Amino acid sequence: MAIKGNLHDFTLTQLLNLINLAQKTGTLVVEGSNDSVEVFFSNGKLAYAQIGQEDNSLVGILHKAKLLSTNQYKGIKANVNGMSDKELGLLLINANYFSQQEILNSLQIHFVDVLKRLFTWMEGFFQFETDISPPEDKITVRVNLENLILEGSRQAQELEHLEEEIPSLDIGVKFVDRPGANIANLKLSQSEWKVIPYVDPQNTLKQIANVTDLSDFEIRQVIYSLLQAGIIEMVRPATPEGEPPPIRLPDPIVNGNKEEGKSILTRIIDRIRKL
Repeated sequence: MAIKGNLHDFTLTQLLNLINLAQKTGTLVVEGSNDSVEVFFSNGKLAYAQIGQEDNSLVGILHKAKLLSTNQYKGIKANVNGMSDKELGLLLINANYFSQQEILNSLQIHFVDVLKRLFTWMEGFFQFETDISPPEDKITVRVNLENLILEGSRQAQELEHLEEEIPSLDIGVKFVDRPGANIANLKLSQSEWKVIPYVDPQNTLKQIANVTDLSDFEIRQVIYSLLQAGIIEMVRPATPEGEPPPIRLPDPIVNGNKEEGKSILTRIIDRIRKL
């Protein structure tokens, strides 16, 4: 019998705990708003994972892990001639390119990363089927779920706090006007720099999340950090009723000398343009 539901009502941590305790074998399929994830389990252990249409081939995973250069990746991809991942893995091991453990470690890290991405999903329809197995040509691993469950529990607590601080994504944000503020020492994360150009009262957090490819959890993390740093503040949406207007893209910046007293908005955009 399949287990079905929504991550909003039955969290991923609860699902993993059930799979772990019951030592379930089967496939968890989660359909989100923009992507889908398939995670395979064997006797309560993580065996394989795939997100959307991402390259999940062995050579693609080794390239992502920086164990293959781009030229090596392209060369192998062009010459595999329908070879399965199992066959390719054996060939690479026999040719002394990699050890068996190096290949298994790379796969394990990749599959765990795919599963961890699900922790950032606040919504998504899931279904657990016991009669679906990983693709025959793929190499599987065996990863205990206990540490992943602990990490998911901690993240769930953080999410609960973020939802209290930012209960809705249908709000806007704007920069706090601080003339003379020195942002040269600001050390923002990659996700924070992605969001900064779209900070505008006209843009809702939901729109910013969509255009920057951030999950609901990730956009809350970023906005909360910027709020705590005093860089932005929340504002009422520009159009509280009906569909929001199209997201406002960053205005082009004209190059020129910096002026003393320039607002933090212009300084940040200047810095982004020079990255």
